[in-house]
Amino acid sequence: MKTKAMVKYPLAVICLLCLLLSGCVTYNFTGGSIPLNIKTISIQNFFNQSGNGPPSMSIQLTEKFKSFYQNNTKLLVVKENGDWKLDGVITKYYVQPIAPQANQTAGQTRLTITINAAFTDELNNREFKKDFSFYADFAQTQSLSQVENELVNTILDQLVLMVFTETTSNW
Repeated sequence: MKTKAMVKYPLAVICLLCLLLSGCVTYNFTGGSIPLNIKTISIQNFFNQSGNGPPSMSIQLTEKFKSFYQNNTKLLVVKENGDWKLDGVITKYYVQPIAPQANQTAGQTRLTITINAAFTDELNNREFKKDFSFYADFAQTQSLSQVENELVNTILDQLVLMVFTETTSNW
């Protein structure tokens, strides 16, 4: 025996699903949204203008952006003239001591990388040009050369996530 509540509940769920699926925005598991009319993204090389860092850092960052958008969205990464365009430069790469100790030495060292990213949404008339910065700390007992690859990889991953969040947010 079916009650009225049992009949209304599936109807409400179906209506809710229809509303969600008929929207003009797609959602992904990273929390951002991409308008349905956006199908492609072109990502140009991020050149290293900082004067420091590993020689492959520019290529590494560019490839991380391409992989992230390809793996986490339905966008097709194209060489040029994408619906979305992303490019930029690495502007800062520096190491500084932090966490001073009583003997006037630093207990830790911080590696910071800053990029300037430029984004254009050709179809929806949105754009930004913005600095993004992230850092990672390491023990003073370690040299930069011992931890650089791991730290750079971690920092670049975070920078990609920050830029992605900015491109897919409804600002």
